[in-house]
Amino acid sequence: GRNPARPFCSSIMKAMKALLALTLGAIATVTHGQVWPLPDSVSSGYTNITVYPSTAFFVYDPRYGEAGSVLKEAFTRYHDLAFPHGTMEDKGASMKYLNIALESFDESHPQLETDESYSLSIDEYGNGLISAQTVYGVMRGLETFSQLVVFDYDTRTYQIAGAPLKIEDSPRFAHRGLMIDTARHFLPLAAIRSIIDSLPYAKLNVLHWHMVDTQSFPFESTTYPKLWEGAYSKQERYLQSDISSIVDYARYRGVRVIVEFDVPGHAASWCVGYPEVCPSDPECAQPLNVANNATFDLIESVLGECTGKQASATDAPSGLFPDDMIHLGGDEVDTSCWTADEDISAWLAEQGMTEDEAYAYFVGKASDIAVSQGRRPIQWSEVYDHFGTNLNKGTIVHVWKDVTNVTEVVANGYNTLVNVGYVDKSWYLDNLDVAWAAVYSKDPCEGVPDELCPMVLGGHGEMWGETVDASDLEQTVWPRMAAIAERLWSPKDTTDADAALPRIEAFRCLLNSRGIAAAPVNNADAREGPPSPASCFEQRRALRF
Repeated sequence: GRNPARPFCSSIMKAMKALLALTLGAIATVTHGQVWPLPDSVSSGYTNITVYPSTAFFVYDPRYGEAGSVLKEAFTRYHDLAFPHGTMEDKGASMKYLNIALESFDESHPQLETDESYSLSIDEYGNGLISAQTVYGVMRGLETFSQLVVFDYDTRTYQIAGAPLKIEDSPRFAHRGLMIDTARHFLPLAAIRSIIDSLPYAKLNVLHWHMVDTQSFPFESTTYPKLWEGAYSKQERYLQSDISSIVDYARYRGVRVIVEFDVPGHAASWCVGYPEVCPSDPECAQPLNVANNATFDLIESVLGECTGKQASATDAPSGLFPDDMIHLGGDEVDTSCWTADEDISAWLAEQGMTEDEAYAYFVGKASDIAVSQGRRPIQWSEVYDHFGTNLNKGTIVHVWKDVTNVTEVVANGYNTLVNVGYVDKSWYLDNLDVAWAAVYSKDPCEGVPDELCPMVLGGHGEMWGETVDASDLEQTVWPRMAAIAERLWSPKDTTDADAALPRIEAFRCLLNSRGIAAAPVNNADAREGPPSPASCFEQRRALRF
């Protein structure tokens, strides 16, 4: 049991009270309506506005269009997030509603080109306005507004400081994502929904779903129904209806979902149901069988289920994953199992191909299938390393190795996504010893001339799942993912980790208050718990490099 409390002498009690007062004073400074990620432009004044959260707080002019279910649910969701203590007594509040001015009410699945810009203004009299081109821009403005609102426990009112306030905001990079890995450990639908909930809090807009890998194949295919025999168990599978529900859940939060089937190298689980698409030796089952046309028939069919075999259009989503992009992997391919297989080796000789040329043939054919189905393929940087400028110019090169010259890739006309892993600034979140400030110090356009930076679409935090399941997913992702989010959203010169520290500490506490299990900011090991009793805002100030 615990030791009973011992009496303290009065001098010790006085010292403790003084320390507590200092701590509470420090806490007061960080709970004061700070925004993460930092907006593009902010001007503010000195007036405090009292806000009354009426039930119809977010209003728009129906003469310009009718809100659909996506926007209406966003209003409901952000009412709860901005005003978590419910509706209090109206004590002469100056702000009783927030106007929404919207150019387009279209609620089609967001895509890379979707405009997320917004402006937010609140004058000294409490008149507020969010203006945006799209529903998804409104969502980003609502998130900013929700972070500005602070509950005053003394007066039991909601407050916004700094009026008149004017924010003009838009993302630096259009593609800002998190990868989850459901092959190394199955993630239940509830865990996926919870992580999707967290993404718009940091204005992230992509969930990269690494669906299958060597270890398991949880995806339901209706055309090749034995594929999910490669799942860990019958209870660790995703029905197509499950997948559709996740994709739509994400759309309602302004999040695109991009699926990855990593071929040919990370694919041994495909062999359980269809051994003919793999080398014959079960101990040497990957890469997929390049010599058998059945392999490409299967890939074409599975991708067709994901794409609907055509491009998506406004109000006409196509396939399980309507996003314009699909990830085909292509990394870490050890071709020795091809040459060890008698039939594949004979096919290589017949075609006059080396192993390396066969690899190029495979990833090129997979890419052609995606393009024929109306999708832009994303492939890991090894594919560019093999093809060079012969790679289809529509391919997006996903750079994860520090040996890849990003400037060369974009100068040769290829869009890129950047999240270099296994370096001291790694955006691979399984690198638990890489602290948030090191993550924050990485710029996606590092070393890339300014005129070529627009070719970099953005990047991801990559949550590889070897040591991650539903029990520790959120605290491994957060709060380091917030550092990535700010570097992808905020202006290029937002680089000062010391200046960002109070804001990311406050943001971590905001995540906790919203039910997201974000770990303390300055842990030596990213996802460990707090070291001792303390306020959420009293973070451990450890060395960050």
